[in-house]
Amino acid sequence: MANKEINEVREGEKIKPIILKDRDTGDTYTLEFNRDSVKFAEARGFDVDDVSRYPATKLEELFFYAFRMHHQNVAREKTNRILWEKLGGLPEGFVERLTMLYMAPLEALKRAAEGSGEEKNASMTVEM
Repeated sequence: MANKEINEVREGEKIKPIILKDRDTGDTYTLEFNRDSVKFAEARGFDVDDVSRYPATKLEELFFYAFRMHHQNVAREKTNRILWEKLGGLPEGFVERLTMLYMAPLEALKRAAEGSGEEKNASMTVEM
């Protein structure tokens, strides 16, 4: 991941979703994650750290789970077809962006307001 991209996650800037547009059908897919889609993936044993160790298997899974937030009814068979046949290869930075999108909901849980030690928009304080 590029330093700028890592800093965007840390500074709380929204990471833009990946938009796929099928020129044959006109279908548009928005790839993004929220807490529910991450929990869905984790409940099925997915670990984002495995993507770099087992890319052929785990990239398929990450790609499938990225549809979950906006396109729950898209079957894995279809996401695999999009990944392997329709895209014709992944553009540079695609895997990194998917990973950043996956991590964004988790980072939101950890993010503290700058300098105050309080969570942004929190109505409760924490003392440790």
